[in-house]
Amino acid sequence: MKSKYHFPKIVKWLTSILFVLIIIFYFYFVLPFWGIPFNAQRHTNVPITPAWALECWLWEDDENTASRVDELLEGYAKHDIPVRTILIDSPWSLRYNDFIVDEYRYPDPSNWFKNLEDNGYRVVLWMTCMVNSKNKDTTVESGKELYEEARSKGYLVGDGYQWNWWKGDGGFIDYTNPQAKKWWFGLKQKVFDYGIDGWKLDGTATFFSNKIFGIPVPYQRTYEGWKTTRGYMDLYYREEYQHGKSINPEFVTLARSIDRPFAHPEGFAPFDAAPVTWVGDQKHTWKSQIKNKDDSSEDDDLVVQGIGGIENAMRDILLAAKKGYCVIGSDIGGFSGKSIPPRLYIRWAQFSTFCGLFLNGGHGERALWKRSQQELEIIRKFSWLHTELIPYIYSHVVLCHNGGEPLQRPIKGKYHYLFGDDLFVAPIYRDTLSNMINLPNGNWRYLFDDHKILTGPKTFANDFPLDEYPVYVRDGAIIPMNICRDYTGFGDGNSNGYMTFLIYPNGKNQFTLFNPDSSGGTSIEADYEEKELKITITGKMIPHILRILSAFEPIQISLDGKLLVQGKDFRYDSIDQRIWIRTKGYSSGKYSIVLK
Repeated sequence: MKSKYHFPKIVKWLTSILFVLIIIFYFYFVLPFWGIPFNAQRHTNVPITPAWALECWLWEDDENTASRVDELLEGYAKHDIPVRTILIDSPWSLRYNDFIVDEYRYPDPSNWFKNLEDNGYRVVLWMTCMVNSKNKDTTVESGKELYEEARSKGYLVGDGYQWNWWKGDGGFIDYTNPQAKKWWFGLKQKVFDYGIDGWKLDGTATFFSNKIFGIPVPYQRTYEGWKTTRGYMDLYYREEYQHGKSINPEFVTLARSIDRPFAHPEGFAPFDAAPVTWVGDQKHTWKSQIKNKDDSSEDDDLVVQGIGGIENAMRDILLAAKKGYCVIGSDIGGFSGKSIPPRLYIRWAQFSTFCGLFLNGGHGERALWKRSQQELEIIRKFSWLHTELIPYIYSHVVLCHNGGEPLQRPIKGKYHYLFGDDLFVAPIYRDTLSNMINLPNGNWRYLFDDHKILTGPKTFANDFPLDEYPVYVRDGAIIPMNICRDYTGFGDGNSNGYMTFLIYPNGKNQFTLFNPDSSGGTSIEADYEEKELKITITGKMIPHILRILSAFEPIQISLDGKLLVQGKDFRYDSIDQRIWIRTKGYSSGKYSIVLK
C-alpha cells in the first residue's frame, strides 16, 4: 500500500517556508537593527582624535556634584596623578537632556566651568537623544512642558511616541527634521558657551523602534519617512559629533563601540563619528559570574549588576579593534558595584595604559589617597606612563585615520594584541601574578627590564609583580615619549620640554612622529651596523633626548659633523647600558655614534 504522503514534496515545502522565514527575519530584524552584512558601506575612516582626549580621564558616578569633582581633582593634583579630562555623567541637568545645569549639584556653573578650563582641564558632559516627559533621579521630575513643546512642533519621531528607558519616559529627537535640529542644538548653546569639549553619547538610540500588534519592530516614522534602528543610530552619533566640531574643532564624542558581541556586532557608532569609544558597563570583578562579597544583591539595576568583569572589557575592546575602531577603552576597575578590589583596580589601570582611552571612573571609591598606598603609587605610575606614551599613541591614530591599522591589533593568545607597531601586550585577566605569554614572531624585549632579547614565536609562563605588566617592545623599535616625571624610569623632570625617543638599535628602523599642532611631522631613522649607529632626524625640528640601549660604550658621537662632548652633550650609563643625548637645536639632524 502506498503512503498518501509524498516526503520529497513535504521537505521541499518546509524548505521553502524556512527560506521565507529567514528572509523575513533578515529584513525584519538583522538589516534594520544590525545593518549587516552591508556594514562596510556605513563606515569611513576614523577621525583624528585630538591629543588631549588621549590623556587620562577621570569621573565618578556616586555623588555627581561639583564638590565631589573638585575634591577629586584637588586630590589628584596634590598626589601628582595626571588628569586631563573630567567626565560629568548623569544627572547634571535639571531634567535629562534639557541642558540646563542643576545649580544645586553644580552651583555657579559659569565660573565653575571657567575655573576648570583655566586649570587646563577638558570637560565632557553626558547626554542622550531623548526628550523626557518623566525623569528619574533629577531635581525636576516632570518634563512634560519640554516634551509637549517638542511633540507639538513635530520634533519627535513617531508623532511623539514614548519609550521607557533607564532614565524615565520620553521620545526621540528627530534628526531628519531641520527645525527639530535647530531647536535641539539651541537648547545646548548655553553649555557650549561654558566651553565644554565633548559629549558622552549614551546608548539610547538602540531603543529606536515601533510596535505592531504589541510586537517590537526596528522601524519608526521620522520627518523624512521610515527610518531603521541602525539608520537612526548613525544619525545620532554623526549629528552630535559634527555639530560639536562646528563649534569647537577639537570637540570629541565618547560613544560606544561594542557592548557585548550580540547587541550590535557591527558596532554602535560609525567609525567617522567615533573619535573616542568605550565598552561598558562592566562590574568590579575579574570574571562575569563572580560577585564581590561587599556588594549587595537587592537591586538588579545595571548600575549594580553590570554585564561582566575585566575579561568582558578585554574581549569587547579587542572585538571593537578587530572591527576597525581605533581609540577604545573601558571604565577602569569596572563601572558597576560598590567596592573595587585593589588588585583588580591596579591590573585594570595597567591594561588601560595600553589602550587609546584611559578612563578612570564609575561607581566605587576613585580617590586613590583614600585607598591603599600601593594602589596610589602603582596607578600613578601607569597613569604617567600612559601620558608619556601620547606621542606614540597619537601618531598611530593619525596613521589609522589615513587608512592604516587600528591602534590595538588582536593576535594569537588570550586577549593578546599589538599596541601600535612596536609594543606587544599580554593582559593579565585573572587575580594572579602568573600569566601565559604567546610571544609573536621576531625579537622582543620586556619593557620593564629590556636588557634581554626574547625570540618568538615562543610560549612561556612568567610572574609579573603588581608594579609591572606583560608588555614587550620590538627590538629595533623607536618609541617617542613626552616625559616630565621620574615615576616610570624612562626619564625625569629634566626631560620636560624635550621629546624623548627610546631607541633599541637593530638594523634599519624608522618612526614618523605626528605633531598635534598640525605643524608637520618629524621622522627619525636609526641604522645600526658593525658598531656604528647612524640616526637621522628630519621634518619639523624639535628639542629631543635620545635614550639608546647599548651594551657598548660610545667612543665618539657627532651631530651634523660636530663632535659632541661627553658630560655636556651626552652621557653613558654603564650600569643601565644606556646612551643619553640631549639636543635643543641642530641643522640637518644627522648623528653618528661609534661604539667600542
